[in-house]
Amino acid sequence: MSFLGAMIASIFDYSTLKILHLFGVIIFLGNIIITGWWKVMADRTADYRIIAFAQKQVTVTDWIFTLGGVIILGLAGFGMVFHSNNNIMEEIYSQRWLLWGYILFVVSGVIWALILIPIQIMQARMARNFAATGEIPKRYWFYGKVWLGFGILATVIPLINIYWMVIKA
Repeated sequence: MSFLGAMIASIFDYSTLKILHLFGVIIFLGNIIITGWWKVMADRTADYRIIAFAQKQVTVTDWIFTLGGVIILGLAGFGMVFHSNNNIMEEIYSQRWLLWGYILFVVSGVIWALILIPIQIMQARMARNFAATGEIPKRYWFYGKVWLGFGILATVIPLINIYWMVIKA
């Protein structure tokens, strides 16, 4: 981690890293909120064509914008911490707001990685099938409810994280 932080800090000054970090947050949060909205609205139509299209776009936008935002804000964050203190772990543990920021970021990421992404993959496969047949299986609706519940949780956590990052309490 220290090598990565040092490398990033040597390329960018602190202000540039802060701008990149905010850009990553905007892309990340914007995408998870809007993607959730569009998926829920598509599912509410119960039209297999709309749902199949939306499900494909959920997967595509997560790869581009959610993952892209995570990478940008994570790397910029490491670089900013390194600018403050060459020992990243010491800095994280000494600053409560930074520690909570990382914990919440990881918790949200674990929910995405272990629950939401596997459900999206299953639903995307189902959507490819029902795009051809026109019949949406009951499993799709069940997984949609699970996805929505954990998706809300995985979205609220980064919103709470904004508090820690801005207030620095």
